[in-house]
Amino acid sequence: MSSSPSLLPSDANTLSASVLSPLNLAEVHESHVEEIIRKMKPCTCTLDPIPTALLKLHIPTLSPLITKIVNLSLQSGCVSPALKVAVIRPLLKKPTLDPEVLANYRPISNLAFLSKVLEKVVASQLQDHLKHNNLFEKFQSGFRSAHSTETALLRVTNDLLMTADAGSPSLLILLDLTAAFDTVDHTILLERLHTTIGLSGSALKWFQSYLSGRTEYVSLGRCNSRQLPVFCGVPQGPVLGPILFIIYMLPLGCVVSRHGMSFHCYADDTQLYIKTAPNPSAAMSCLTACLGEIKAWMRNNFLQLNSSKTEALLVGTPHQVQSSSITHLTFDSQVIPLSTTVTNLVVRFDPHLTFNDHIKHLCKISFDHLKNIAKLRPTLTLPDAEKLVHAFISSRLDYCNSLFTGITGRNIQKLQYIQNSAARILMRVRKYNHITPILHSLHWLPVSSRVDYKVLLLTHQCINGHAPPYLQELITPQASTRPLRSNNSLSLQIPNTRLRTMGDRAF
Repeated sequence: MSSSPSLLPSDANTLSASVLSPLNLAEVHESHVEEIIRKMKPCTCTLDPIPTALLKLHIPTLSPLITKIVNLSLQSGCVSPALKVAVIRPLLKKPTLDPEVLANYRPISNLAFLSKVLEKVVASQLQDHLKHNNLFEKFQSGFRSAHSTETALLRVTNDLLMTADAGSPSLLILLDLTAAFDTVDHTILLERLHTTIGLSGSALKWFQSYLSGRTEYVSLGRCNSRQLPVFCGVPQGPVLGPILFIIYMLPLGCVVSRHGMSFHCYADDTQLYIKTAPNPSAAMSCLTACLGEIKAWMRNNFLQLNSSKTEALLVGTPHQVQSSSITHLTFDSQVIPLSTTVTNLVVRFDPHLTFNDHIKHLCKISFDHLKNIAKLRPTLTLPDAEKLVHAFISSRLDYCNSLFTGITGRNIQKLQYIQNSAARILMRVRKYNHITPILHSLHWLPVSSRVDYKVLLLTHQCINGHAPPYLQELITPQASTRPLRSNNSLSLQIPNTRLRTMGDRAF
């Protein structure tokens, strides 16, 4: 996999290497290494000579030695072969998938503890370099601080709702990549690190050493495969692999932008959307051309775009969707019919963004878990039971709940019923006992208030510069017509919208 792609990093809208501030992998102090180790989970890999939990108990004794190993690697631009071995543990992508089908597994790389410490040191400096030089793709939300699946979906739904409010439906396309992390070409990645990111000298030498000479073996139960060399791909699981993948994908944003389409990425999950009115045929022509160029770029970069798993959803008001002439999408000689619902970063999207299907699915899963927790509750202490409820119920109610702004009261009530049932099981009270005192005793906000709180929290983060730029640009302060010393309050402009079910629900 060494042939040069037709779309190299120079296609991306990034600064040339000559004007970028250089990245020199600086030596680190013991205190920095100690802080990294303390924050790491006590997970032990079979490659570790001692259990990680034991190592964390003796950080002051071992940190000088670990720091010396890390700094020697940074100085020399070399990574020890012992730190380039990965144990692959296959994990099912979803618990409901058939374990007999190999394609249903995700290959997670487990590395030695010392390797993860070294990666965290380098990743921290690389991220600072990317941020300082404004090299991150604006609409890439994967593995970045202050970014999440929720911020990504909030921006996408905002755009879809505002477009529908303006009178046009949108076509949302979800692309599927096959084993994206495993097919990254090292030659192209190193070229991108040099040309687009501006790495050279010992820093580039370190990444060359990191990528070369890697080996891996599969561990399943008590069985281990033989160790084999790795000629392509980046480790999926450790710290540095995802960042390198984001860098590898940088030119994709330029490819999409050339066609005037909107897009958003979360690691290898890519979604495109375009308004289809007033000229649906022109929009479809633009979309077809864009998808064709994406397919070519993927092929030239050794990434496999799975056309058969591409999904399309027409989003708008009921009238806009019903009156649209778009019924399908043709991509790569395949006819892709419009879906009635698509799963987008775990959230189920429907054509009118009512989230009816998502909430119905959420209720089913939550009550299945509550039945199991109810059976175990007599044997659990209150703190242990509360941990189970938060892990299986509260986390689901809170996941991307900022999208629930303005949904029907009936849907909010369904979610509230889940929370009420969880509180009753937790506190072991009867079904007909008044729920408000119970929620107060647990210090649980009702579902509607949790939604409001999340939106207020995100707004506060936008105002104070702690949110993604793509959300910050949606917040516009209200200009004061009478500047007074006593006027310290901040008011925000409210965009003009037409529809309560669309524009009024946008962020």
